[in-house]
Amino acid sequence: MSVTWEEAGWERLTPRVGRRRLPDWDCTTGLVVGDGAALVIDAGSSLREGARLRAEARGLLDGRRVTHLALTHAHFDHVFGAAAFSGVEVFGAVGLDTVLAHGREELGADAVRHGLDPREADEAADLLVRPRHLVSGEWTLDLGGGTQVLLANVGPGHTGHDLVVLVPGSPPWPEVVFCGDLVEESGEPQAGTDAVPSHWPAALDRLLDLGGEDALYVPGHGAVVNAGFVRAQRDALAARFGVS
Repeated sequence: MSVTWEEAGWERLTPRVGRRRLPDWDCTTGLVVGDGAALVIDAGSSLREGARLRAEARGLLDGRRVTHLALTHAHFDHVFGAAAFSGVEVFGAVGLDTVLAHGREELGADAVRHGLDPREADEAADLLVRPRHLVSGEWTLDLGGGTQVLLANVGPGHTGHDLVVLVPGSPPWPEVVFCGDLVEESGEPQAGTDAVPSHWPAALDRLLDLGGEDALYVPGHGAVVNAGFVRAQRDALAARFGVS
């Protein structure tokens, strides 16, 4: 690679997996590197941010291009940069395409309410990218060089269409699970009007079953956590919403 993860402002989790905490909304994006392909997880909050992420990834990939993009859910800080990744294969949970097709104005308004420049919000909403590949259960991507990634539709929970990304471990490296906003570390998990609280604890149970006790869990916002943190957040959400 032409630059190190740290030089590019990324946190290296394993030799082939890293993540970046973006400014403004502390949203996480991920990068999984194979020999012949590379996956970015979530695209940032604007076309400007998405373009910066793609350029940084290209530097980490020594000039090779990003080939796949997974969108964990349909909130502006995770999807508004997707149009900057033209030509890549885009994945999302079943139903995400419908939300993005019919919710452009609402997403743009939400972005402006949270402080995104109205011109950037309008531009991103106009160019909003819908996933071509829709995951109903699980989908395995082979990125080459022995690097496989599991995309799993574990929702609903934080939204009606939550996708997580599991990168299997290889000793001494642990499994890495990108959780989207099903898990948050830097604040209490946010439950908007599109949340499905009655199913959220079950989604986290599924996530824990996939990752296991020794995985690194990457929240949508905040620092990397362990299974104990996810389990405690699951129990807190169950108590908060009165579900088991």
